[in-house]
Amino acid sequence: MIQPDDSMTAGATPIPEGKYAVTDGGLSLHYHEAGSGEPIVFLHGSGPGASGYSNFKGNYPVFAASGYRAIVPDLPGFGLSSKPDTNYVLDFFVEALYGLIDKLSIERCTLLGNSLGGAIALKYTLDHPNIVSRLILMAPGGLEELPAYLQMEGIRKMIEVFSAGPMDTESMCRLLTLQLHDPSHITAELLAERVGVCATQPRTVLSTMRVPNMAERLSEIRCPVLGFWGINDRFNPVGGAMKILERCPQARFVMLNRCGHWVMVEHRDLFNRTCLDFLRNG
Repeated sequence: MIQPDDSMTAGATPIPEGKYAVTDGGLSLHYHEAGSGEPIVFLHGSGPGASGYSNFKGNYPVFAASGYRAIVPDLPGFGLSSKPDTNYVLDFFVEALYGLIDKLSIERCTLLGNSLGGAIALKYTLDHPNIVSRLILMAPGGLEELPAYLQMEGIRKMIEVFSAGPMDTESMCRLLTLQLHDPSHITAELLAERVGVCATQPRTVLSTMRVPNMAERLSEIRCPVLGFWGINDRFNPVGGAMKILERCPQARFVMLNRCGHWVMVEHRDLFNRTCLDFLRNG
């Protein structure tokens, strides 16, 4: 792991700028896009400084090179997308995603989501099953009641540090250490991205966020599901994997030891090739 250096805060670089789409609801959604073919929409998790690019920069170019249209948006309230003064509840994110998919003229797609992004993918699939051909989920939210999440060390720390005010590089480094089993993945580049983005995030992104428990509705999801979960996850209870396996009619799961909340970062090559096999053969 790199040694924190507060000088990076002042010189924090923004994430690379991609494209923008304005939804009918008036949200400006920033996204990266690469490749052509079947669309795969990548949905990042929550947390201070989160963005689609910082979550998936090691993944989406591989999907694009393999013949897929990779679309990596920043959720509203995150990255370079609009940050409205509103309640950041799950239906708000789902509506925003619907607006983006509509603007990009996508009729069918695979949704790939981590944490909050996984919860959005689940709810979107429940609301719009005709649009989602497959689901790829990494430690998705929305499978427990709120008290279960508040017992998780990572969630408690995330709320604590984000509520305290502007984050510096050292506090971001400590938080990301909880995201990962192997802290060597915390690079100066990643810290600069997330500290820079965090400076523009409204506090309401976390304080108003509400994600309902959708576990009882999992049996309604008829499309094929591929899931990943690190058993060292300190943000989302790993028991959610069994709920998906028991209730989704077409589901498979990859469980990984020595892995935290970011499977796609800590086990990038395994994640990429397993997903591509699922997309081709699942």
